[in-house]
Amino acid sequence: MWFLAASWQVISYVCGRYAPLAQPKLRRHWPKQCLLTVLTLALVLSVYVVLSWIDHSLQQTGRNPGFLLPSLLLTGVFSLLGQWILQLAFLNSEPTKARWLVVATEDQLLRLQSLLLPNQRGRKLQLDLFSSSADIVPKDISGAMVWNTNELDRQQQQGLSQLEQQGLAVLPLPLWCEVALQSFPPELLTTGDLLWLSFQGNHSGIQSRIKRLGDVALALFLLVITLPLTLTAALLIWLEDRHAVFYSQERSGLGGEPFLIWKLRSMRVDAEEAGPQWVRQQDQRVTRIGSLLRRTRLDELPQLWAVVRGDMSLIGPRPERPHFEEELEQQIPHYRLRHSIRPGLSGWAQVNYPYGASVEDAANKLSYDLYYMRNFSIWLDLLVMIKTVRLVFNAGGAVPGVSSAQLPGGVNQ
Repeated sequence: MWFLAASWQVISYVCGRYAPLAQPKLRRHWPKQCLLTVLTLALVLSVYVVLSWIDHSLQQTGRNPGFLLPSLLLTGVFSLLGQWILQLAFLNSEPTKARWLVVATEDQLLRLQSLLLPNQRGRKLQLDLFSSSADIVPKDISGAMVWNTNELDRQQQQGLSQLEQQGLAVLPLPLWCEVALQSFPPELLTTGDLLWLSFQGNHSGIQSRIKRLGDVALALFLLVITLPLTLTAALLIWLEDRHAVFYSQERSGLGGEPFLIWKLRSMRVDAEEAGPQWVRQQDQRVTRIGSLLRRTRLDELPQLWAVVRGDMSLIGPRPERPHFEEELEQQIPHYRLRHSIRPGLSGWAQVNYPYGASVEDAANKLSYDLYYMRNFSIWLDLLVMIKTVRLVFNAGGAVPGVSSAQLPGGVNQ
């Protein structure tokens, strides 16, 4: 029962049943919510059937806990009713706001606010300037952020000390980015920040070895179980235009070393006759079958072999093409830091930011990659995997402008 309850929560999240209370009213989308609840129920029942079969095969018993089926049905009904009741209770609620006092100049505050636009992720941030201890401190603040700790005057130091005595967080700019944004905008990081933040300090030891073993085992497993999907997709690609099914691209890997990845072809064979190009919205080079493959990310399946070879990991920064990296390294500070770990099939940037198709997008995605590098753990990898499954399930794939935070009925916490 406990396992099935956990399965209900995870599958509900993957299917997109959970939404922020301030989203458009559920009553406008009740047919979709009902369908998602039925789908979740069917998937959880499938888990129950598989578990029952395994239990019967191992123990050779005839146990049949018949109370589980009506229990799951009631769970589905009450879960749907609970969502509607909560939506009605918070009918006029506003999105959750985190309010921070900022010790900075007005120009620095404006610069910070412009960088926040791609980092809101369903949770609004309100920033107020803080000058000294004489300022009236709002009751609903989360804490204070200091742009430059070396430029504090005596009054500001006293004011921040009073905030700390009240139990509020007082954070320097880099740590505030980590806590409030879950990313590190590269424009805000200095060379000194890179030294003490230690983006490369926790990628060795037992966790990295467990990660590598998990990468190989899971990649081989996925290659086997997705083989029918890969063959079907390959057949459809060939039937559409009678051209090559796979194509290869050179990407930058660990240490910036180039390697080849293979993908199912989703564009016309002449897509880059004029040279490498960024993918655009409504890109006419994408084929009809390719559009479906890119949304569901099925075109990425052959890259699992790169994971087995060791060129990639399942989770990490997405590998970029060397042609584009020459420009990106010139325009984005600290860009080469992402080469210090093995690139990934999915990553923290992929589940938090839309598909990148410009230098600005690459900079925003780097901010999330830096967060992943500093906070790497097996648990963070598992979280990214769950979010990736949800992204694929809701067809929020490799299309510019579609992110997990923008999926219907989605949360991103």
